[in-house]
Amino acid sequence: MTGEMNLKETVRTLFEQALKECSIECAFGRKVRVVNDAAGTRLLVEGCEAITLDRLRRVRIVAVGKAAAAMLNALLGRLRLPETCDLQGVLISAERPENLPATIQYFCGGHPLPNEASFEGARAALAMLHVVGDAPVHSISSNDTLCIFLLSGGASAMMELPLDEAISLDDTIAFHRALVHSGATIVEMNCVRKHFSSVKGGRLAQAAGLAQTLSLLVSDVPPAHLDALGSGPTVGDTTTVAECREILARYGLMEKFSAPVRRFFESAELPETPKPGELIASTCKLLDSDEMAEAVRSHAERLGFHAVIDNTCDDWSYDAAADYLLKRLRKLRRVHSRVCLISAGEVAVRVEAAGAKARGGRNQHFALYVATQLRADDAPIAVLSAGSDGVDGNSDAAGAIVDEHTLIGDSLRESALRALAEFDSSTWLSRVGATVVTGPTGHNLRDLRILLADTEQ
Repeated sequence: MTGEMNLKETVRTLFEQALKECSIECAFGRKVRVVNDAAGTRLLVEGCEAITLDRLRRVRIVAVGKAAAAMLNALLGRLRLPETCDLQGVLISAERPENLPATIQYFCGGHPLPNEASFEGARAALAMLHVVGDAPVHSISSNDTLCIFLLSGGASAMMELPLDEAISLDDTIAFHRALVHSGATIVEMNCVRKHFSSVKGGRLAQAAGLAQTLSLLVSDVPPAHLDALGSGPTVGDTTTVAECREILARYGLMEKFSAPVRRFFESAELPETPKPGELIASTCKLLDSDEMAEAVRSHAERLGFHAVIDNTCDDWSYDAAADYLLKRLRKLRRVHSRVCLISAGEVAVRVEAAGAKARGGRNQHFALYVATQLRADDAPIAVLSAGSDGVDGNSDAAGAIVDEHTLIGDSLRESALRALAEFDSSTWLSRVGATVVTGPTGHNLRDLRILLADTEQ
């Protein structure tokens, strides 16, 4: 026994502690600060050149994603701007924060699918930046104008506007839905989105022209692919039109798009995105899934577990990832009596056909599949899979926790297998009290899977 907690309680506590340690406010406290010294009032951001705030005449802020409101609050609480500085901004997020400055426009963008506010927010952001970017060169100084971009997971849907004006909102919603259900990885999906959108693939920052820019990122993409975060609106795009078309063909996506979207991607003049080196931008990663996994490892070791981080199965199909992690855990248990195996990232679930009542997401689907694969000699064991944003698919749960007691008896096993086949994992897991419900956490650092085993109990 770990203290007075059983393994299911322990694994949930590890998840909650990691979320708390990786809060937006903590991240800003570690990496963003303002100092006053002989050089003036300066904004210091880890890995970026210092920005002198005293000289600024214009500051433009675009904050988008699930963590956008928290990031905006943290930033505004630290900025020390001259009284004469003109501050304007656009916030696109699920919730409007209290005390939002009157000069910052708010849009409730949709997620996981865009809505009308996603379009309106994108138009507002582009219009605001074009006023700066289209100004005569002599009127824009690198010292007096600053554009700050606050980006986090969910931005791809929350801020959207097709390059082709003939593509409607309904077309765009169907386009995003087809991508989400395709089984493609987040990097592959966002490669396609970049080439579809007027605000992705570096085009948002491009609108700011010669103005000084700073991007602060809370990442929900693989650490090696930061240009995929929110489909990379402010960084040079490392993907190409050719790669985009190969992904569309490989997943059979063109036939699932509306006619206007198909015509757009079939065009011989499909425009390429801005590439690295074409955009001059300072970028700081505030948080990512590696930091969340490390927080779990540290807490687990303090509880006496042999803790291992293994992200090998990131972006694998849910069943292959589950089989891999269970095999790895079983191997570790041959040497260590108390084991914590941690895996950050996402798994893919290809939705072929699901009933109207199907509920859940990749975390609950993964967890329920794990429950069907547990053997008698795996006990005692507890497995958590949950989204750091507090949302899993179309359910109200972040994920689920299963153990050797989740499936007892043939009838439960049969109904669990049926729920998997019908993509209705959330309904099944809720019925047996296995879901993890946190509510929106205010950020998104991808998903977290924690496998605990403790033969000393």
